Amino acid sequence: MVGAPQYRFSGPVIVFQDRRLPEKATPAGYSALIETYDLAVPLPRTLSAIGERHRIIEESGWRIMTPRHAPHPTLEGHLTFALKYEGLDLAVLKSLFLTTGPAEVETLVRKKPTGSYARRIWFLYEWLTGERLELPNVQGGRYVPVLDSALQWAAEGENAPRYRVKNNLPGIPDFCPLVFRTEQLDRFIGLKLPQRAQEIVADVPRDILARTAAFLLLKDSKSSYAIEGESPPQDRIQRWGRAIGEAGRHGLDREELLRLQKIVIGDARFLKLGFREDGGFVGDHGRQTRMPLPEHISARPDDLPALINGMIAFERRPAQELDAVIAAAVLAFGFVYIHPFEDGNGRIHRYLIHHVLAQRGFNPPGVVFPVSAAILEQMDEYREVLKTYSQRLLPLIKWEATPEFNIRVLNDTGDFYRFFDATPHAEFLYACVQKTIEQDLPAETGFLRRYDQFRQQVESFLDMPERLIDLLFRFLNQNGGRLSQRARDHEFKELTDEEAERIETIYRENFKAES
Repeated sequence: MVGAPQYRFSGPVIVFQDRRLPEKATPAGYSALIETYDLAVPLPRTLSAIGERHRIIEESGWRIMTPRHAPHPTLEGHLTFALKYEGLDLAVLKSLFLTTGPAEVETLVRKKPTGSYARRIWFLYEWLTGERLELPNVQGGRYVPVLDSALQWAAEGENAPRYRVKNNLPGIPDFCPLVFRTEQLDRFIGLKLPQRAQEIVADVPRDILARTAAFLLLKDSKSSYAIEGESPPQDRIQRWGRAIGEAGRHGLDREELLRLQKIVIGDARFLKLGFREDGGFVGDHGRQTRMPLPEHISARPDDLPALINGMIAFERRPAQELDAVIAAAVLAFGFVYIHPFEDGNGRIHRYLIHHVLAQRGFNPPGVVFPVSAAILEQMDEYREVLKTYSQRLLPLIKWEATPEFNIRVLNDTGDFYRFFDATPHAEFLYACVQKTIEQDLPAETGFLRRYDQFRQQVESFLDMPERLIDLLFRFLNQNGGRLSQRARDHEFKELTDEEAERIETIYRENFKAES
């Protein structure tokens, strides 16, 4: 094409877009494509390059591969390298295809019309851009998966005869975050946590299990507000707890999201309910100027309809085919990055975790894992997980302040919220779920068993109302297993010294670790 830019891939470098390499090496795959085609995209968490030594180095966000891995310095060469060794980065690929236009991809496919990588690239071009290439349908040959399931988590998929590929992408063009296979995720999945939870509750009496479930539900609701720095009245906490308890019963749609926002907000006099019609960000304002200081910038209002429809489509099908915790991480963290509401996003984000887990039958019936409580105990890690993407996203968003000290996004950012690497989010969420199952669930059922034993043993020699036994327990619990002199002189002055000592002994026998 006359006047078309001539792209030339660079040689060895020691610094790539402010990222220092472990040693001098030549960018390969996505790093080469991003540099050569000047793509404004979030950099992949791990970039590849070709070194001079015959050993592979993985360090500081780089994978330095050997000279024998070097791709041919062409679009086809680097795309093939990326698909073979780096998996799919849909944000990079879409930006690349919009930059190259159809001609280069058509040429690439015509050279190897039956090649597995050429057919995958062809499918991805049409799937991502919505533009049909001037190419005839493939005639014959075996189907190849679009996503390499050895590298990333895939859906079951369906055949696309035009390209003779199996579309196993876990989403649609409007929303398709991806998760890499890692040793940590494989280890979590190998723990078989749903079975572990069932085993824990299998021998728990029904009444204790019901009380455990009620406590964990309340704990999660309180923690979800605490994460947001809020201390709402008890009725709002209980109302949100009831909503969490019903998670998974209703399919996800726009009306359901709006219903949840109404429940979580309570008093809506000072904000506008519903999907945002203005920009949004997470962060602070300058103390003197009131200018926005964003740590994360939400999706543009114009992009919300497509993004929300994409999330709904993900929940209805691909989420049913992925591992439940991985699906929950993709949906929930995708939602919180999009931030479709003026307020309530964080709590609904965590509700979506419960929604997917309950819908998939991951937790025992009626039991809610207090994931928000686990997150609250690991707030630094939670913030770091959110930053793994927000910090790479922020420099790419052009914005200006509005007269209301909000922000207005000036460039097209929709794809940044459709496609992101949700691997750190899935690993973090799995760690939280593991904690709730292996620590919180048995700890609470064990506590209630011991408390019931304590109460029954006290009742065996004292005719005392249950409310007073509970108060007695609280005093003992607060004072290391002993009744304070104040308690003996006031609330329990009717107890004899012998009775008080016997109660203290019963407490210590049942709550050795606590005393």
